[in-house]
Amino acid sequence: MSVQLLRKAGNISLGDEGGVTIVHEIPAKESILQYVGFKVIDMKPGAQYEEALKQEECCIVALRGKITVTDGEMTYEHIGTRDSVFEKKPTDSVYVSNDRTFRIQADKEARVALCYSPSDKQLPTRLIRAEDVGVEHRGKYQNQRTVHNILPDHHPSANSLLVVEVFTEGGNFSSYPPHKHDRDCLPEESLLEETYYHELDPQQGFVFQRVYTDDRSIDETMAVEHGDVVLVPAGYHPVGVPDGYTSYYLNVMAGPQRIWKFYNDPAHEWILNRD
Repeated sequence: MSVQLLRKAGNISLGDEGGVTIVHEIPAKESILQYVGFKVIDMKPGAQYEEALKQEECCIVALRGKITVTDGEMTYEHIGTRDSVFEKKPTDSVYVSNDRTFRIQADKEARVALCYSPSDKQLPTRLIRAEDVGVEHRGKYQNQRTVHNILPDHHPSANSLLVVEVFTEGGNFSSYPPHKHDRDCLPEESLLEETYYHELDPQQGFVFQRVYTDDRSIDETMAVEHGDVVLVPAGYHPVGVPDGYTSYYLNVMAGPQRIWKFYNDPAHEWILNRD
């Protein structure tokens, strides 16, 4: 079955209004996803973006540049730690719960990711400081990557959202061995949809991402370029990075329960047992 999993950067841009350009807009329940929504905006210095949340929560990630975020009660000024994601250091984010309105102002040119999931229990607005983001180095051989845990499942700030950043050097695979989380059958596996927002260094590069299910009702292999988004409604979803390029992706996950419990493809799980 062919499904539209790859969203090209700029294809759904709404143009430049007041210094704000919408690069991606993927609303939950208006795509093939039910639990995850995702948006990327570019902002010129001084530009403002405002949004009223209904029955959804949002994690605002300062991908690059500096921004000020307010919900009308709490204000976090000049947040953001990098001019490029490939500085490979954690950045600041802000969690805003359902039924609140937030405003973002660009203190300098900025790119911002907005990560959404359904929510009906209001929680406090919270700044997730870069220095509080956990950093992990995972894998061995050609299966190595670095992970920034912005909103992991043990983080109490959100109702549904899980948000992480992953860096993978050329010649390596990540989200590998292929794993999935598309069955609500805890404690063996949790049901979590996912989006991948990709950047490449240098920008003319590409990565390969495959999304496939056991019955192959989904089986897509994509050449993913700088700024693209891949939707993962179900199935295994490995990423391969060609030599000479560095991959960055921002993962957003959500489902019925806020637990990340994945299941490896049995055909490829053997690689974990190598000496």
